[in-house]
Amino acid sequence: MRRRLLAVLMVLMGAAALLLCIPLADAYARGRTEHLLLQRRSEAVRFADLADRMRTAADRAELSAEIGRYAQLYGAGVVVVDSSGATVARAGSGPAAEAATNAATDTASAPGGSAGGSADGADARRRALTGRSTDRLPTLRPWGPRTVVLAEPVGRDERVSGAVLMAVPTDASRRDVTVRWSLIGAGAFGAFAAAALVAAGIARWLMRPVLDLDRAVGRLTAGSLQARAVSATGPPELRHLRQHFNTMAEAMADSIGRQRDFVADASHQLRNPLATLVLRLENVEPHIAPGPGLAEHGRALDEAERLEELLDGLLALARVESGTAELGDEYVSRKVRDRVTAWTPVFGAAGVELVATGLAEGLRARALPDATGRILDALLDNAVKFVPRDGRVEVRAAPSVDGSTAVVRVVDDGPGVPEEQLPLLLRRFARSPEHQNVPGSGLGLAIADEIARISGGRLDVGRNEPHGLVVELRLPSPPPG
Repeated sequence: MRRRLLAVLMVLMGAAALLLCIPLADAYARGRTEHLLLQRRSEAVRFADLADRMRTAADRAELSAEIGRYAQLYGAGVVVVDSSGATVARAGSGPAAEAATNAATDTASAPGGSAGGSADGADARRRALTGRSTDRLPTLRPWGPRTVVLAEPVGRDERVSGAVLMAVPTDASRRDVTVRWSLIGAGAFGAFAAAALVAAGIARWLMRPVLDLDRAVGRLTAGSLQARAVSATGPPELRHLRQHFNTMAEAMADSIGRQRDFVADASHQLRNPLATLVLRLENVEPHIAPGPGLAEHGRALDEAERLEELLDGLLALARVESGTAELGDEYVSRKVRDRVTAWTPVFGAAGVELVATGLAEGLRARALPDATGRILDALLDNAVKFVPRDGRVEVRAAPSVDGSTAVVRVVDDGPGVPEEQLPLLLRRFARSPEHQNVPGSGLGLAIADEIARISGGRLDVGRNEPHGLVVELRLPSPPPG
């Protein structure tokens, strides 16, 4: 969003800079053109006055000398024609003189890129022969025109006897325009850069509380109930939003905390009377005669022990959900190897083979303390209960293809569960109808899933072909370095 806001501001400021500097540059070019016209027209008026007073050969020589000095000084071309268009005097050399000659003779084109070619020069000559001076030149820009033609009538009104044509180089004027345009462009760029810095600061000022709120919401969603928005900058509306968000987060954390405390306290308080009840049931057993009563007593004792396991699971789940431990690095491959070694005797007693294959050395993850070991304990405990004798359980650990996560897979060849029941396995107290009589509280996988979620990872359950289950744990890899 910050980049989009900056892009919009940059476009608006760029358009404003262009709208300001383009008219300014054009106005200067037109003003410089008018200045050139006024300068050269005053010289043309003087030459026209000399031509109008020309009566003798001496006058003609004086006119030729004047236009010669002018042409040599300014590099211009000057041609004086009579009313019939015949050349009376001419001075100058090079492209400017050729442009003046073309205008005087009305040829097809003017060399050197003169403005408008000979058409403008011929038009200026015709206007001068009718008594009208050149009052407008093509606007000078850095790329041209390189030569402009202006004309001044000799004589006035009905006494017009000829015209003075001047082809003037525009190099100096175009240099002035180029320099001024460069200064305008530099000023516009500097103003744009300054405005961009201001816009970047405004964007940061506007977006800092929004990004802070986004991070706080992300931490709150990940289970960190202590997450709060701390940025005190930005517009008043965003500051009020931060206050309301923090108030809402406080209320939600307080509500969830009370709920978890209730579960933990209830589980803890029920354990003592339940333990006493189990102890008394065990003490009563020797006094019960063999028969139906003894069988019922055994079933009651089993249910009491199952309830005790359920309370232990609820207490463990409440502790996991309310945990505030910081995430840290742990060696996944080492944890997997340790837990497989610890569980091997249990699996051997149950007649199930437990093996670790494909363990990548040095595999690490960023998670809660001992998250891999605790989750793997839950997965292996679940597997030893449901995989029949002579079955096989494999534990694998390797990095993901992109290296962003550490993947631990527990694969068994047990009976598995139907496809539609797979999503239920990670729910609390969820048990397959076929396994209702298997010991357990139904909280093991739910606790493992909660640990994985708080660690920033996830737990997935799928089918193994041709039968069995595949439970996959993914934990984020630590950042490089």
